[in-house]
Amino acid sequence: MPILPKGHPKLLNAWAFYDWANSVYSLVIASAVFPIFYNALFPKANPYIVVLGHNFKNSALISFVTAAAFLCVAIFSPLLSGIADYMGNKKIFMRVFNYIGALSCIGLYFFDLNNILLGLTFYFFGLIGFWGSLVFYNSYLPDIAFPEQQDKVSAKGYSLGYIGSVLLLIVNLAMIMKPKVFHITDSIGNPASIKAMRYSFAMVGIWWIIFSKYTYYYLPKGNSNKQKVSFSVIFNGFRELKKVWKMLQSEIPLKRYLVSFFVFSMAVQTVMLVATYFGAQEIQWSSPEESQIGLITCILLIQLIAIAGAMLTSRASAIFGNVKVLIVLNAFWLLLCGFAYFITTPNDFYIMASLVGLVMGGIQSLGRSTYSKFLPETEDTASFFSFYDVSEKIGIVIGMMVYGLIDQITGSPRFAIVFLGIFFLTGLLLLLRIPKKSLT
Repeated sequence: MPILPKGHPKLLNAWAFYDWANSVYSLVIASAVFPIFYNALFPKANPYIVVLGHNFKNSALISFVTAAAFLCVAIFSPLLSGIADYMGNKKIFMRVFNYIGALSCIGLYFFDLNNILLGLTFYFFGLIGFWGSLVFYNSYLPDIAFPEQQDKVSAKGYSLGYIGSVLLLIVNLAMIMKPKVFHITDSIGNPASIKAMRYSFAMVGIWWIIFSKYTYYYLPKGNSNKQKVSFSVIFNGFRELKKVWKMLQSEIPLKRYLVSFFVFSMAVQTVMLVATYFGAQEIQWSSPEESQIGLITCILLIQLIAIAGAMLTSRASAIFGNVKVLIVLNAFWLLLCGFAYFITTPNDFYIMASLVGLVMGGIQSLGRSTYSKFLPETEDTASFFSFYDVSEKIGIVIGMMVYGLIDQITGSPRFAIVFLGIFFLTGLLLLLRIPKKSLT
């Protein structure tokens, strides 16, 4: 393994290439193919299943499992961050989580209702592996790139991740639409498209493992600290969060913004995670084939429009200020939640997907950059962003639990989507509480 100096182009490219390797999980598993596959396993007339003695609605069940996984990530992220900042071989930790996630994706090939607990376990650890590896991946950035290089290489990673994940999703879509062309058949009576989806999960895991090898070939082991990890070091991440919390008490604009971000981000992330499940259950598709193709098309549509939406939002914020634009975005999201209650046809869903894409990328990118602008003068930005990340994950836990509970109790995700509108309204009102002189 070559030892490259900090800032070396090959080292920067290798780091960014991990986005190419792992982003297929977030698109194929989290957003597109798996939600369609999961919903297709259940009869349309009876979307309920008994798990551990309790009768769950299918979409509520997967919401609860997702919330549990994100809760684990929120708890362990500070621990992992503390270790990553201290140990001299964090590449091992990154690779372990990488393989946990990738092998879990391959394990999803065997997901069926007869082994529901095993399948949900693979889904759970796939999510843990993805987000756990990102803790160490992100912590490498200041180690491999100088400050003036970090924005560019980070953006390059994002671009590679987008290209790679869309490329694999297009291949998967072709397999699902034309399984006979790929000689895909199912001997146990299920549609061939279901078998194609199972192959898609395995392809994600294999893609993730193979392409990450280029990253590991060039990445250094870590920092030079070779001392043993003590009990104090393990909990250093939590001490950093506590320090940030104390500092927030005197930073009123930042504190008020962070509370508003926690609320509206909770709703945004939940909508992103449940959109495909909602479309599969509530839209009146003419056939299972139309449903599968239409939903994946919507995910691609959202991805493409989100890029343009982020650019438009960035320009608007330069003219009107970040907080004012965020207020408008929250109001727009509120209207979308109301509109979602009434949509029933595929065309309605395509329109909704386009509108969601328009504001999804914008509110995410602007949310993070606005937080950065509100930070006080400090060199310890890592602790503030760790606090930001943990807040976001806890928000996802709450959002998914609320969505799942309403879906389980009422039997319809429409009521849950409307309830998420309350979070956007609350976020809007909280943004209005930020001192006028702090508007950016």
